[in-house]
Amino acid sequence: MTALPPPRTEPAAPEPAAEPAAPAPSAPRPDRRSLALMLLLTVLGAAVVLLAAGQTWARGSVAFQGTPLRISATGAQTSGLPSALALVGLAAAVAVFAVRGRARQAIGVLLALAGAGVAASALTAATGVGALDRRAARAVGLTRAVATGAGHTAWPWTAALGGLLLLLAGLLVLARGRDWPGMSSRYEAPGATRRRAEAPAPEAPADLWKALDRGEDPTR
Repeated sequence: MTALPPPRTEPAAPEPAAEPAAPAPSAPRPDRRSLALMLLLTVLGAAVVLLAAGQTWARGSVAFQGTPLRISATGAQTSGLPSALALVGLAAAVAVFAVRGRARQAIGVLLALAGAGVAASALTAATGVGALDRRAARAVGLTRAVATGAGHTAWPWTAALGGLLLLLAGLLVLARGRDWPGMSSRYEAPGATRRRAEAPAPEAPADLWKALDRGEDPTR
């Protein structure tokens, strides 16, 4: 009998190369530049407002027994609102680091409103003479007096500029605040996180009673 030839085997097809795994999407990096800009605007704006509040905003004179007396009024004597709102703006900028989400947006609204209030009150004082009249009445010892030759300096406008900076800082919080980092566990004291993780779980009250029944000290 004639031997049959061995069956012909086809070469195995090469396995397709495995496709490289798609890289995992990286977490968005916090926007630290806009955060630094917000802090700069807030600190600079508040500093400008507080500096302007201590300067002379209006000058004039009042007649006393035929003699004109020179009088003046500072920003703090004209209105205490700009200084108070500047401090509110500083506190709001610090609070941005402690909150996130909608609370941070609310802080941005507060900061913007503080800046708008500073600008509005400063511009009102730049054209009013009420504070100068009060200074005139005090100078002559009367309940009411009218100052003459009233004039205003540039400091109310400087305070309004500081309020505008605070307003811009608040708008920046609203626009970019969601991308800013906040306070985290890295600000805790060294070892606090490790000690919290290693702390034993508290025992249930039933386990404490069983230990007492066995004559053991559950506090050890």
